[in-house]
Amino acid sequence: MRIAIQEDMLPGRSVIEKFEQAKALGVQGIEFWGRGIDMRVEQIVEAAERTGLKPAMLNHGRQGRILDPDYLSREAALEELRTSIMAAADMGAAGVVFVPHFYGSLMPDLSPWMTAAELEAEMLHMHFRSLSDYADAIGVMLLIEPVNHYESHLFNRLEQAAAPAKRINHPKIKIAADTFHMALEEADMVQAITDHAEWIRHVYASDNNRRLPGQGVVPFDKVAAALKAINYDGWVVLTGGEPGSNASRAAQYLNELPASLAYLRTAGF
Repeated sequence: MRIAIQEDMLPGRSVIEKFEQAKALGVQGIEFWGRGIDMRVEQIVEAAERTGLKPAMLNHGRQGRILDPDYLSREAALEELRTSIMAAADMGAAGVVFVPHFYGSLMPDLSPWMTAAELEAEMLHMHFRSLSDYADAIGVMLLIEPVNHYESHLFNRLEQAAAPAKRINHPKIKIAADTFHMALEEADMVQAITDHAEWIRHVYASDNNRRLPGQGVVPFDKVAAALKAINYDGWVVLTGGEPGSNASRAAQYLNELPASLAYLRTAGF
């Protein structure tokens, strides 16, 4: 397993400063956010080459809604996602993590033909039919991330996120697991990891209180053991606070990260 950190948790005005901070911390990579990424790819590639660190993954973040009932809104959101996929390939990241929909459904209930949830499932499947081939042609993965029920009604547990991946049955469509969301939603996060071994291709490490690992009650030693048992060899990315909006806390994280990283390594990561 390789450890990385999300870019907004690192202080620095430039990309190279963030890479240098990450290298000083002893992590192997940085995860970047998708919004505006196409304008930064060249800087990221240059900084990676200078420091020897890797762009771990690209997190699409909260952009447009691919499950919007409005056609033009959907198409704009899909273009944003395709931009993220292309950028991930250009900067050498393993793939793109995305949440298919945040908060409540926008779809109408067309019962008895289809409920709103069934419409969403069908639309997502249709999107994956083209997105999977696009990701495959470019050479990156597209990873579905389940989040807690306060942030999305759609996929809250690994089992739910794996369902559309199983249905499309494409090698480039997998899932990401976040220990914060799992602590809220999974009855047994260790068992959930074991049960979805073939689908997990990315892991986020954050404690149950959305603070850094070791500052809450998530049993990271058991999580590490479960990941090793399924032969997981991908990235483990530190996250916390308000992902994507942590710049104002970056200096604080820089002070707290050494202890958290030491804790993770002791836990078996």
